[in-house]
Amino acid sequence: MIYTKTEIPDLWLIEPMVYGDERGYFMEVFKKTDFQLNIGTFDFVQDNESRSTQGVWRGLHYQLEPYAQAKLVRVIQGTILDVAVDIRIGSPTFGKFVAVELSGDNKHQLFIPKGFAHGFYVMSDFAVFIYKVDNPYMPAYERAIRYNDPFIGIDRDKHWGHTAVMSDKDRYAPLLSEAENNFQYQMR
Repeated sequence: MIYTKTEIPDLWLIEPMVYGDERGYFMEVFKKTDFQLNIGTFDFVQDNESRSTQGVWRGLHYQLEPYAQAKLVRVIQGTILDVAVDIRIGSPTFGKFVAVELSGDNKHQLFIPKGFAHGFYVMSDFAVFIYKVDNPYMPAYERAIRYNDPFIGIDRDKHWGHTAVMSDKDRYAPLLSEAENNFQYQMR
């Protein structure tokens, strides 16, 4: 696998080596020793899967400490625009985001550490999205930030160009400046 830092150094794009022939393909999706060597030690405790139709926006979601989640995300069918926003108070990249295309074809993965809000937009007819997390889902600690917060600057017209289908929770989420947030940036 190829591990590449994004514009926000704590976010990693992971490209697997895919071996294919006329029968199909094989790839390693996760190898603990390689992951630890390149990114660090994380104890993933839960795998999640969602299926969404074209035009759906999910996010920007996160869980507060002590139940914050690091995520390793990928798409097995379809194509999404995956977005991670740095919400760590004091971070030099606070409020900045990275957007990458993840698809069943490119097989790329994105590692999103704790302290980031996460969301995605479905670009294909549908997408099946799977991800590993290092803390279980805790509804009482889940929070959201509005995708079109001008401070963050995700431009719907530039990034996906269509009206998004979303839940009321996402549509009416607070702006980053109003959102409950207990993440502090830790210099490494």
